[in-house]
Amino acid sequence: MGSVEQLKTVDWYGTPVPVYPMDTIDFGKILSAEEEEVDRLLRCCQREGFFYLDLNGLDGRRFLDDQKETLDLMYRFFDAPLEAKNQFGLVHPHLGYEGLGSRTGVLPNTKDGYEMVKVSRDEIQKGKPHIPDVLKNSTDMKILENAISGSNIVTKALLSALSNAMGLTGTDRFEHNHRNERPSTSTLAMMHYVPSDPKTSKNIGHQKHTDISSLTLLFAEQWGLQIRPPGTREFGFVEPKEGCAIVNVGDSLRFASGHTFMSCIHRVVPFKAEEHRYSIAYFLRADNETMFKDSEGRNITAGQWHDEKFYVFKALPEIQALAPPSMLFGGMKVEDDYTPLAGAPQEEPIEAH
Repeated sequence: MGSVEQLKTVDWYGTPVPVYPMDTIDFGKILSAEEEEVDRLLRCCQREGFFYLDLNGLDGRRFLDDQKETLDLMYRFFDAPLEAKNQFGLVHPHLGYEGLGSRTGVLPNTKDGYEMVKVSRDEIQKGKPHIPDVLKNSTDMKILENAISGSNIVTKALLSALSNAMGLTGTDRFEHNHRNERPSTSTLAMMHYVPSDPKTSKNIGHQKHTDISSLTLLFAEQWGLQIRPPGTREFGFVEPKEGCAIVNVGDSLRFASGHTFMSCIHRVVPFKAEEHRYSIAYFLRADNETMFKDSEGRNITAGQWHDEKFYVFKALPEIQALAPPSMLFGGMKVEDDYTPLAGAPQEEPIEAH
């Protein structure tokens, strides 16, 4: 990763902010187990923990179509009355509706700037899933099934390639702990960020964190995602790339790799004050009973890690500060942040949580 002076920058409310480059992995070549591409995938996970996934080839286009149909569903869902969206509320941390301001925001003394509906993979397979009635028509249910099953196929293919790259066999393979028939918290999260101005609004973005997941498959056509590559102090933007998803390594895969993979520290900020921003994220997570050693040296199940981190993620900043040092950032080293936006509240330096 080059120095900030060598990077492309983009204007963010009058301040130049870096745009970090990311490698692009070809999904078709991963399916073909092309050695050079698989090795590049492994290096991405070991060095940065994030990459673009090119889905423009024949085998990837169906997943891009799923994304478009899911976006249309989201526009209709988030335009519905609050009572309809919140019919069941948050059934479980990985299932249900979260309203605007449910969590801490990206800047001091703010709440988050998004509403979100989550549909778990386990739930969509049930005869009577806890899904708001506004999404229970046969067309929308099929869209959700396609989005979840397609995302599961993509992320499992990446897991398999990583197992191959590391020479793993039998029960040591990553996908062995991500079996379809075992209960997990794998979920499709659909997020709507409301218009907000980082200098004046009280609902701002999405606080910095690493994901609970093993792999996150993100579709985001609009600017707003920022990452903190390992060894840097400044958040920079990820440029949306047509026909590509963004994939990042989460805590569980970092732990399963013996802490040799990098989790991706990231956040979301408003890019245009008047813009409604939409994103779709599939969080592939290990079976609930999967055991691994976290960054505190604890033997912990994937289900327990999910619940503990989710609680901390929703807690007030003073509660977050009491959590184990690795909780919000999966054991990744976090230097003091540099937040250059003039006129906005400055993000307070946070030690590795």
